[in-house]
Amino acid sequence: MNVAGFLTDPRDRDSPAFFVGERPTLSHGALCERVARRAHWLRVQAGLDGGDRVAVFMRNSPEYVEWIFASWWAGLTVVPVNARLHAAELRYILQDSGARCCLTDPELAPVTQVAAEGLGAATGAGIDLDQTPAMDPAVLATDELAWLFYTSGTTGRPKGACLSHGNLRAMVRAFLADIDDLAGPARWIHAAPLSHGSGLYGLAAMARGVPLVFPASGGFTPGELCRLLQSHPGSCGFFVPTMLGQLLAAPEFTHVPADNVRTLVYGGAPMPVAECRALIRRLPGKLVQIYGQGESPMTITVLPRTDHTDDEAGSARLATVGRAQYGVEVQVVDEQGCAAPAGVVGEVTVRGDTVMSGYWRNPAATAETLRGGWLHTGDLGEIDARGYLTLRGRSKDLIISGGQNIYPREVEDVLERHAGVKAVAVVGRPCPQWGERCVAFVVPAGADSAGLEQSLEQLCLDNLARYKRPREYHFVSELPLNPVGKVQKSVLRASLARTRKTPA
Repeated sequence: MNVAGFLTDPRDRDSPAFFVGERPTLSHGALCERVARRAHWLRVQAGLDGGDRVAVFMRNSPEYVEWIFASWWAGLTVVPVNARLHAAELRYILQDSGARCCLTDPELAPVTQVAAEGLGAATGAGIDLDQTPAMDPAVLATDELAWLFYTSGTTGRPKGACLSHGNLRAMVRAFLADIDDLAGPARWIHAAPLSHGSGLYGLAAMARGVPLVFPASGGFTPGELCRLLQSHPGSCGFFVPTMLGQLLAAPEFTHVPADNVRTLVYGGAPMPVAECRALIRRLPGKLVQIYGQGESPMTITVLPRTDHTDDEAGSARLATVGRAQYGVEVQVVDEQGCAAPAGVVGEVTVRGDTVMSGYWRNPAATAETLRGGWLHTGDLGEIDARGYLTLRGRSKDLIISGGQNIYPREVEDVLERHAGVKAVAVVGRPCPQWGERCVAFVVPAGADSAGLEQSLEQLCLDNLARYKRPREYHFVSELPLNPVGKVQKSVLRASLARTRKTPA
């Protein structure tokens, strides 16, 4: 059940496995050979044993994928690390995971050197593949650890979610069943970090022999992505909503033929409905939304392309994150752990073959998160009578004002309807009289924000109960994002704590 077996599944060994920009760089046969040689280096030259952790701290590149599959081929566990992390953050992950090897690229080598100092981790620098023999792939059980996924750590230290080879195969099955079967011409573009959703979904592409496309820049720029979408027929990829928003605004996007685009999957953060509808008009039938967590990788709910329509019914669906994906059960529960009725907000829980076995060396967090045989996501949501899940925010972000619950996502959805709002995040500020007050941080869409607060106030009064409306507005140039594009509400709350403003 080793997922490295995806490389040996039947396919044309002479067909391209990788593109850098528009240029093919490696065939599937050559990729398999290089992976087998890298695996030998890891086991023999680096001296790693089965189950040892291998951290990969690199920008997106073909070598990144080679090292991931080489680690599995050698019977090792991969610890992908976001290339945007600080040396101190990388060092924490190296120490916590006990990684015996940290693979990097020349650009990130200085950061890696600082982070790994004194840890004794091999680096893979200077390996000569021509002088390195190949080895046979390791035979592994379904439940053996494959991917140690460190959470984004928006509060406290990140935790390592233990994902087995069976978890990853279940994720691939869900992708092929619900998102895209990848039959026929397709190419998977890795513009988002391989350490997270793009890399995970890239496994489905590898399982189907679909070529992977790497931006020559090693990252994401809207113009470069537009050129890739123009050049590669059957283009697919995973993106966070901010990336698609920038794509929509790029002048080059008007030159992308809709027929060249196959599937654009988005998730990881809410996407404004108006922005999504604009993309639907431009690329009808191409968008798929997913909701997942590192603890159930990419696989909780799905809003398929058939639910992405540019009409009022579609707008209602776009405010949800869809229905349970193939192979998982999704349930909303109350504080006692009992299933909540349709339309009642509670904590989103999940169970199925994609759910992690636990957190790395953290039995207390594991017991709390996996209690009762369900993954407790920490997200608040409600399921309607048709099974569509609407998220209302993180449980830790819930605002309680005067004994009334205010779900930040509900307020954000209303504020995002305003044409003068580019982005918004809602948090609570402690208030002696009411417990908490609702505060909105707004990124204006234009330079002139005069009158915007009054206009937003009226919008909320027209669409929300009075107690839910923000009592403060802070207009900012940007919202603080973590390395995977999620708003860091803890940073916003901390900024409020440094001010004394508390409206009546």
